[in-house]
Amino acid sequence: MPARKKSPPGDLAGDSPTFELALAELEEIVAAMEEEQLPLEELVARYEKGSKLLARCESVLASARKRLQTISASTVAQAVDPDDEDDVPDEDDQANRSPGGTPDDHDDDDDIRLF
Repeated sequence: MPARKKSPPGDLAGDSPTFELALAELEEIVAAMEEEQLPLEELVARYEKGSKLLARCESVLASARKRLQTISASTVAQAVDPDDEDDVPDEDDQANRSPGGTPDDHDDDDDIRLF
């Protein structure tokens, strides 16, 4: 079996650079446009390239955000399992609680309450 050829890091999905490479190149373009005296045609060409890089970065960030939300949602769903009976307070638990969810100041027990 022939060995697979490694592609350069900026050539992952055809012509799409990684987020880091796209961001670095975008920063270089912005710096050059701000600092250098460039002809109009070159400014337009760099602006066009920068727009494409910005779209790539926003796409990668949106995808990462969606993945993180999915991970967070699945973690929360696992933490709050509706089939787990220990999470549901019974009638005795609710009868001994004050409306604010903290122990009542006039409890029958004389324990010292720190919180």
